[in-house]
Amino acid sequence: MTTSEDAPPEPAAARSAVQAIDRAVAILRCFSARSPELGISEISRATGLSTSTAHRLLTAMLHNRLVRQTAHRRYALGPLLIQLARSGAVPTTLRDIALGPMHELRDLTDETVGLHELLPSFERAVVDQVESRQPLRRTYTELGEAIPLVYGAPGKAMLAFVPEATRERLLATPISSVTPATITDPGLLRAQLDEVRERGFATSYAERTPGIRTVAAPVFDHTGKVVGCLSVSGPETRMPQERMDELTPLVTATAWTISESLGAHLSPRLSNGQPAFGPS
Repeated sequence: MTTSEDAPPEPAAARSAVQAIDRAVAILRCFSARSPELGISEISRATGLSTSTAHRLLTAMLHNRLVRQTAHRRYALGPLLIQLARSGAVPTTLRDIALGPMHELRDLTDETVGLHELLPSFERAVVDQVESRQPLRRTYTELGEAIPLVYGAPGKAMLAFVPEATRERLLATPISSVTPATITDPGLLRAQLDEVRERGFATSYAERTPGIRTVAAPVFDHTGKVVGCLSVSGPETRMPQERMDELTPLVTATAWTISESLGAHLSPRLSNGQPAFGPS
């Protein structure tokens, strides 16, 4: 026997429930380090909700401790969110957040997926990899080692989005050739970095490791700063230009998924219907 509690909701009720969740999430997104407390009028303007609708949702969110009221009758993020963030149930490191999407990307491409982190020295380090299952594959052997950003697609994917003064300082340092394909001309590298910023991804053709081709896309945090990148690499025998073109949207989409998990927001700039990969 089916009770009213067991019965599926009517379509209209289901739509209303989903709409309420969407609106509650929109309210939560209003809060930031710059705006830790907001009044109901500010929330209404930011979300496009009427003040009465915003007030009704905030009342329910207060009851569920998603928001709290301050001494000045303004709103702030609630204790439940803080408890969840500190519970250990929410991944907090780049590696923890990226590992699931990395496995999915490896399964889609059957090539090695690398995770690279931007170091405080403005170098990069390979912090993890999910290797291809194919016998001939890319394997990173230098996990944790500092690598200059001027080398390879992963470095270019990050170098394109660091502050301009830092980028120019790094480009002013002489670039040693590590393979016959290494780009040592700062002018040529600068032009490539302009393309990376425009397209949202970088490529390399045996520029750091002979016989290896790579596609890489940057990863951003909640402040819009680049913090790392995701790459797919394979032997050049399996990576003609057509294959590189097929891999690119998979890499950029996965990198953006990781960025969103780090709190990055979708840039209002769009390129061919795809999110632009950079701070708005």
